[in-house]
Amino acid sequence: MNLIRRILGGAGGAPAAKGPSFGNPDEPAQGALNTTPAALSDPGPQNPALAGQFPSFQNPPPTDVGGMPMFWSSFNIAPKRIQAGGWAREVTAENFPISKAIAAVNMRLGPGGIRELHWHLAAEWGIVTNGACRVTVLDEVGRAYVQDVGQGEIWYFPPGQPHSLQGLGPDGCEFLIVFDDGAASEFNTLLVTDWLAHTPPDVLAQNFGVPAEVFKDIPLHDLWIFQGEEPGPLAADQAAVAEGGAPPNPFTFSLGGSKPVRENGSGSIRLADSTTFKVSTSIAAALLSLKPGAMRGMHWHPNADEWQYWIKGEGRMTVFNAGPRAQTADFKAGDVGYVPKGQGHYIQNTGATDLQFLAIFKAPVYQEVGLSEWLRHTPPALVAQHLNIDPAEIAKFPQDHIGIQPG
Repeated sequence: MNLIRRILGGAGGAPAAKGPSFGNPDEPAQGALNTTPAALSDPGPQNPALAGQFPSFQNPPPTDVGGMPMFWSSFNIAPKRIQAGGWAREVTAENFPISKAIAAVNMRLGPGGIRELHWHLAAEWGIVTNGACRVTVLDEVGRAYVQDVGQGEIWYFPPGQPHSLQGLGPDGCEFLIVFDDGAASEFNTLLVTDWLAHTPPDVLAQNFGVPAEVFKDIPLHDLWIFQGEEPGPLAADQAAVAEGGAPPNPFTFSLGGSKPVRENGSGSIRLADSTTFKVSTSIAAALLSLKPGAMRGMHWHPNADEWQYWIKGEGRMTVFNAGPRAQTADFKAGDVGYVPKGQGHYIQNTGATDLQFLAIFKAPVYQEVGLSEWLRHTPPALVAQHLNIDPAEIAKFPQDHIGIQPG
């Protein structure tokens, strides 16, 4: 209390009348430093368990200013659709309006659980976060691809290319799916069972060249996720579909096992876009790890919005836009973040363990501009006149592309 009053100044703890200051630039002044304990109090009604998850909403930095669309959401608040073989939950533009470019699904398949044969109007990008699954896909000229993918490995299915997913033993799998369309929904896909059930038997007979009687026991309702038998050896499945030849580019890639494009004692960044994962022509991805106290440097992306999936740990992100507008939010495992194209942002690991999250972009290649990198590649005298900083100090700014700063 005494410390607060000393900071605030004035009789009775009232804020002292003063102009903008470093770290507190706005008029009227923002933040808890510029009010009284009585005014800062929150008698309720309130939900402490929920409010405690968002300290930066309850007590934002005094540099936050203005209002912004909510850029936080979470799979933790998304309802699950559960069937015999597993479950799924989704975050789309319908329940996360800022996310116009990306929709996403968190799915679990038990051992042998099958996400039935289907296709989408949007491209699908996926990453396994636990266990392993078998993927199948057929390309536009009839070349089949079958592969097993484990933790840290990804897949990409172009729009319209039919595919399936199946959990492998002993633990099944959990994974994230991303669509390059914010309105796409996992609960509204083109399913093989739906099409057959809604096609006359004589048409099925003519199409497949077999008697209509063959189709007498087909499901009359879609399967979506159902319990199946665990698949046999991968090589046997691959041999069974090899007749049409192999696709020129693999539909899977090890993002977690790839060489970092940036790595230091404070963290690492791994990338997968069309330059390294050639089939992925509409989605670029970064897998980032930050040590406790480390910071993902101030930057922005000139070519696409950034959609985030927070995998483990906890952190804080501030987003900056014209206005000025700046807002800070807290994130934990299972949460989703979103930064519109061109808006500045930075991320801090505020926890005691490593922070890991995915950044997804609806773009063929990954692009970013770092604030420190930009200032280091601008004539020092020009920067000095903007910021009132000695050019010798500017020369100490990091000039790394894709910066990770220690705590």
